[in-house]
Amino acid sequence: MFDIGDYIVYGHNGICRVLDITHPDISGVDTDRLYYVLMPEKTKGSRLFCPADDDKISIRRVISEQEAKEIIRASKDIEPLEIDNDRMRDASYKNAIKSSDLVQWVKIIKTLLIRKKEREDAGKKITATDERYLKLAEEGLYSELALATGRDKEEIQDIILSNCGWC
Repeated sequence: MFDIGDYIVYGHNGICRVLDITHPDISGVDTDRLYYVLMPEKTKGSRLFCPADDDKISIRRVISEQEAKEIIRASKDIEPLEIDNDRMRDASYKNAIKSSDLVQWVKIIKTLLIRKKEREDAGKKITATDERYLKLAEEGLYSELALATGRDKEEIQDIILSNCGWC
């Protein structure tokens, strides 16, 4: 159970702040269930209602500052995703994103930056799918690390990329 004011990661919505825990009086909503009222950080004017007992969507606390520092330190040693079959590429990216696991997001970023460079060296552009997943992984990773460490996303991105030794 989360408390009002907690920052959480809620599925593909990313970082949200818990504004309230209530039985909402909304048509079509089970009034016997408790719901979190969430405000997504990327769209601050909107509100989401999430059942407190929902086990279908990944929901977890934002990592601590110490955990964030450890991920930043370890990022240079995290290996890219191993994708043996191009047909499985989309599914691999999707599963890694849905996991809400920051290590998996680092793996996606590494994989896609390497792939982007290889394609550029061959005179090709990054694919739309690769670009979409790269943006999702970067937004998720940099936003959470920034919130946990009290730094700007751009600063976190610079630290990760300069610390990586692979880009």
